[in-house]
Amino acid sequence: MSIFRETHEVTAKTLDTNTAGISAVVGVGHTDWVQDYRRVRDGEKPFDSNGYAALAFKRALEDAGLKREDVDGLIVGPTTAYERMGEILNIDPRWGGQADAVQAVFQAVMAIKSGMAEVVALVYGNDQRSAAVQYGGPEAMGGGSFLSYVYHSPWGLTSQGALYALMFQRYKALHGLSDRDLGQVAVGQRQWASLNPNAIMRDKPLSLDEYLAVKYIAEPLRMNDYCLINDGGVALIVMEASRARKHHAEKAVTIHGLGRSDLNHHATSLGPRLVDFYLPAQQGAAAQAFGAAGIGPQDIDILLVYDSFSPHIFFALEGFGYCPPGEAARFIAEQGIGVGGKLPVNTHGGHLSESYMQGWSHQIEAVRQVRGGLGKRQVPDCRYVQYASDVAGKAMSIIYGR
Repeated sequence: MSIFRETHEVTAKTLDTNTAGISAVVGVGHTDWVQDYRRVRDGEKPFDSNGYAALAFKRALEDAGLKREDVDGLIVGPTTAYERMGEILNIDPRWGGQADAVQAVFQAVMAIKSGMAEVVALVYGNDQRSAAVQYGGPEAMGGGSFLSYVYHSPWGLTSQGALYALMFQRYKALHGLSDRDLGQVAVGQRQWASLNPNAIMRDKPLSLDEYLAVKYIAEPLRMNDYCLINDGGVALIVMEASRARKHHAEKAVTIHGLGRSDLNHHATSLGPRLVDFYLPAQQGAAAQAFGAAGIGPQDIDILLVYDSFSPHIFFALEGFGYCPPGEAARFIAEQGIGVGGKLPVNTHGGHLSESYMQGWSHQIEAVRQVRGGLGKRQVPDCRYVQYASDVAGKAMSIIYGR
């Protein structure tokens, strides 16, 4: 055995990677997405990305009953600059950084575990609609080659929508599905949105026939398979668990498990996406998250899935162990994921019907469902909520609970 391998194995055996139960969310806040959407539609621009984030942060602090001075860690979304956001919020943290929604939670937990911080603010703001951000076309997100889908622009695949259309087209043919099978997702999430006062699409019911009557954008995806594009902000306050239990017991929601597994090999040739539908990465992330929490899919009361497009739901149901590969359509039809279904999915309406906050709003929904008191939208006796994300082959999961 080489010295390198021997040293590596010893390190792996002694490394403490358990992050279960050491952190809790004690505060959540967001801007008024419905009002923001209407104001931007009418030609106004209430805030830029920093302004949306700052308002969400203020509301999260109020929800937690904390002061700005209590925060010693800061993570900002990739839509804002870390240093500038820290300046605006007047925070000089002991630990900080920049990350997307799911990785921000991971980083906050790891910072608390390492002792680098005790109270971490996760802050996100996006003026994507009023700023007319392009997520498709030759100038998508500035046209930078760091975005993998820009590599495929000679073939017309200049947006994530086109890539997910191609991905689901193969899945659909492989398993003999129809457009009606796919439509179940958008219809189910719109049902949940109808019960959510924060949902942009709350007052726009959607039947399966209405879904099918809309033309394709990128076959087999229709408009209602695509996420919304809207301005807004979100913030969460994550605290060391014993401190949270002592001072914020009524509002604290524990982070019970984290899991991550990436597929990078052949990523730019779409291999992980088209061959296995990200299944191996999802299974790896699921094993870690469930293992840390000491539970399984059968214990989850709500599944929240990053849903920039409706096919995400199919892949998450299979990858995270709720049904066998190829059985998601049958599972949705027989078990139900909408209001009254056996496995409620995206109970806020998700990106398709509530608000496109790039995964951040899902974290708020998880916290609120565990806390309870959401009226008709409340899932009874909610104990565990799983968040699942498979963006670009980076499969990650968080399990929240009492």
